[in-house]
Amino acid sequence: MLFNSFIFVIFFILVLILYFSFSRKYRIQNYILLVASYVFYGYWDYRFLFLIFVSSIVDYFVGLKVFSETNQKKRKFFLLVSMCVNLGFLGFFKYFNFFADSLVDFLMLFGMKPDMPTLNIILPVGISFYTFQTMSYTIDIYRKKLEPIKDFPDFLLFVSFFPQLVAGPIERAVNLLPQIIQPRKITIDQVKAGLFLVVWGYYKKVVIADNVAAISDQIFNGYTNYHGLDLLIGVLAFTFQIYCDFSGYSDIARGISKLLGFELMVNFRLPYFALNPSDFWLRWHISLSSWLRDYLYIALGGNRKGSIMTYRNLSLTMLLGGLWHGASWNFVLWGAFHGLILVIYRLFDRNPEHEDPWGGQYSKIRILSKMALMFVLTMIGWVLFRAHTIDQIIYFFTQISVFTEDIYQTRSLLGNLLFFIIPLVIIQIVQYRSRNLLILTTYKPVIQGLIYGYMLIWIVVFNVRESVEFIYFQF
Repeated sequence: MLFNSFIFVIFFILVLILYFSFSRKYRIQNYILLVASYVFYGYWDYRFLFLIFVSSIVDYFVGLKVFSETNQKKRKFFLLVSMCVNLGFLGFFKYFNFFADSLVDFLMLFGMKPDMPTLNIILPVGISFYTFQTMSYTIDIYRKKLEPIKDFPDFLLFVSFFPQLVAGPIERAVNLLPQIIQPRKITIDQVKAGLFLVVWGYYKKVVIADNVAAISDQIFNGYTNYHGLDLLIGVLAFTFQIYCDFSGYSDIARGISKLLGFELMVNFRLPYFALNPSDFWLRWHISLSSWLRDYLYIALGGNRKGSIMTYRNLSLTMLLGGLWHGASWNFVLWGAFHGLILVIYRLFDRNPEHEDPWGGQYSKIRILSKMALMFVLTMIGWVLFRAHTIDQIIYFFTQISVFTEDIYQTRSLLGNLLFFIIPLVIIQIVQYRSRNLLILTTYKPVIQGLIYGYMLIWIVVFNVRESVEFIYFQF
């Protein structure tokens, strides 16, 4: 069920009516949300409800055993059970064919022609997200940072909470579970913020992402027909497409959660204003980057064992982070690229300007130059992320400096792109300067009304008529 579909609007209205019919009985509200979450997920393919249910059962009982067990070896054993089940599901459904095909290609380099099995495996929507969410629960209990929940339906709701189930944010139990197991009070400020996030999220998705997708798809899919500035426009279009698509989903998820009385973590904090790679990952897909930091990078040793091991840990973390995004070598390359620039910046740029860039300690030219450089590096990474083959990657990087004389085509592509992204850039500058993602909700009612009216009109007029799936549903 897509957020940007008519069926979801009807679904959410019905859920809200039922939910607020029992406003003084939060336990009944939890059952309503649990049933709604399973209906929401089962709408994609009811067969995958079995996977999320099994994963929930395993981590529920493992959490209880890890917490109650005093023998350290047994605690590790139960944690290993959870890891094997969750990563086993993820590995089979997401990576089996990838590794099988890669092995065949490798053996063929030596003249072998193996007949490896290939299965027609359908990737369950959101499996990467809820797998990491349930794993963090058992790991936190193992680390004695969390006590297990006793009520099984509440745990099922934690795993399957529909606003963030299929594309995040990847919530931690320490944040979401306390909100599930106690009554929720919805304030006026929550409603105002929730409505803004929903409208803003839909605007970013159906107005910006889906429209600039036509430009990026046109250029990436027919890349051999383009050179120079046209290729650059294609990369820029995808840069805004993926940001508006994914952050738009996160905004809608946070917005509808606020309307239900829940507070989800901020998943995007103006990432294209980042000054360096570390700053970027403090702003982009924060729930994943913080998960990788807390459960992978630190587990590998973090920065506690010297510079060489730190660089290794950074590189390995980003490699696996790239692979998390999909079973394809271009995602691995993308992760490797971000690992590389993290290491390079750590070697040569030790000044953390991003902690207080505008405090007067640094010149504006320095800050803006570093921001521009990081934006260019991010765009280079998006070429690796979006391209399907090595030949396509090489073509982009070699032909992007080859200029043609078709000024009309370039002007048309650039004009269409700027038409959709300039309003976004203006609003994001306002948010950045104010250091407040919800700054628009503090304006006078008349100003807010004009902004909402503008966004709603654009949503109606420029909405791509068929519901376009969110990019991160593939991951």
